[in-house]
This record gives sequence, C-alpha cells and structure tokens, in this order.
Amino acid sequence: MKLENTDDLRVLIHTARTGSLTRAAVALGVTASAASAALKRLESQLNARLFERSTRAMRLTEQGRVMLDYAQRAFDLLDEAEAQVGADQAALVGTVRIAAPSDLARNVLLPWFDDFLALHPGVQLQVHVGDRPKDVVRDEVDIALRYGALADSQLVARTLATPRTVLCAAPAYLARRGTPATPHDLAAHNCLVFMRGDRHHRTWHFSKGGERVDVRVSGDRSVDDASLAHDWARAGHGILLKTGIELQGDLDSGALVPLLAEWETDVYPLHALLPSGRFIPARVRALADFLAQRFTTDPTNSFSPR
Repeated sequence: MKLENTDDLRVLIHTARTGSLTRAAVALGVTASAASAALKRLESQLNARLFERSTRAMRLTEQGRVMLDYAQRAFDLLDEAEAQVGADQAALVGTVRIAAPSDLARNVLLPWFDDFLALHPGVQLQVHVGDRPKDVVRDEVDIALRYGALADSQLVARTLATPRTVLCAAPAYLARRGTPATPHDLAAHNCLVFMRGDRHHRTWHFSKGGERVDVRVSGDRSVDDASLAHDWARAGHGILLKTGIELQGDLDSGALVPLLAEWETDVYPLHALLPSGRFIPARVRALADFLAQRFTTDPTNSFSPR
C-alpha cells in the first residue's frame, strides 16, 4: 500500500490536535468537504478507521494514534531536513517551541534563553508562558516545563531540579500582621493562593519530627498566574508558599523573608517533557541539555533559603 497524497496526513494531524474536522480544515485553508474527503481517502487506503466520530468531537482510534505518531515523526524529519539544507551542517537551525510556568520564565529562564540564542544564532525560540499545563502533542510544543508528579506515560520526562516549596512574606506584611510561629497560625493570616494545574492550591503541607500538619488557608485574593501571587507577596499583601527556584533572588535580597524554616514543606520536582517515540530535532535536544546543565550548575540557584 502506498499513500497517494501526504497532504491527507496533515488532515489527520490537525484533526487530532483540534478534535474537529471543521477546525482542521480552517487551519489548513481548505473546505470542510475537502478535509472530510482527504480523511476518508486515507482511511480507505489504510483499510482502518482512524477516528471515532460523534456530534461533539473526533477521537482517535488505536490505529489512528499509531498513524498519528508516525505522521508527526515524518513531518518533523522533513522540517529538520529543510532547515539543514543550505545551512552549516554543524550549526543548529529552526524553531524550538517551549512552554513554561509564568514565574519560572520571568525570574529564571529569560536570561538563560538569551545565552542559548547567543550560542545558537540559527535557532528561534517560541515561548508559551502560563500556569495551565500545555499538552505537548496537541499544542505543538517541543518542550514543556512542568512541576509536580507526572501522570502521562506517553511523555519522556527529564528531571531538571527537585526544589522544596518555601513559605515566605515581605517584611512589611510581617510588621503589620505578625510572624506565624507554627503552621496552625496560618489560619489567621492572609495567604496568597494560586493555581497548580487546574485547581487552586489551598491546602499547605508541613512536617517536622514525624508530625504532619495540613493547613487549609484562605485570603483576600487568589489568581491563576503564580507570578502575580509572587508580586503580591513582594508588595506585602500576604504569605506565599512557592517553589524556591523563583523566590531565590528575593530571599537573598531580603525582599521576602522565609518562615517556619524548621518545618519541611513539599518537594515539587521540575521536569522537561518531550513527546515519547517521536523524532526529536537536534535543536530541541540541545535546549533540553542546556537547561539541565544550568539548573545543575548555576550558582545563583540553590533553590532554598540561605
């Protein structure tokens, strides 16, 4: 069996990404009927049903998932070949699409991205910033940086750092409201809450000498952008519990003061996620390696209060 038209594979890819044949047609600049005909032609040539169709969405069958993986790999190889033709074969070229949490991007990654681009002037970065996790396949992301436990076994995960969360507040807030002496005291404080994944993180965990304390916190503000919660803490509006990676500069300068240091807090490992089984261009591997090296050796990032 030989596929008659590789553009039919693009219909498969975009339909899988959007969950809609109509949206796939719009993305490809063709009519809905042309996209439908292409998908039917592909299924006929493969003698396989690639999607389960419903009134709400198009869902891949098992055969569809297999074909999607190989189709994506094929187009990645073609994109890499086009980028390399006419270029210095030793140089990295092309675009790397990376998604990162907002505060991590602003407070840690921005100067590192500058350094990476200076080393590889033929590379362009397309950075997606936000605290709602990106889907590496559906959202067309080459690398996703994500905190916490990982549930998706379809991804290759590389651990970059294993920071603990740090409880902290600005000196102005502590002067006004007092300093908590135990985790239980947090119930009487204004605590700044932000979203992790798709829900607000309102229960904070502490442990010491075998004792575990879970505190349900509250406050006058919550947000879906962790960098704004960080800004509120710096401005003296409340107490923040956040991974130390983004806080280190403020902890070192005294803009934020660590609290309850004798109590252990949760560890939130930071991972670089890449799609499993796909061809990974050299430029993507290079950026993943670069970030891993920086998180290991950068002297300004011990990720814990000093």
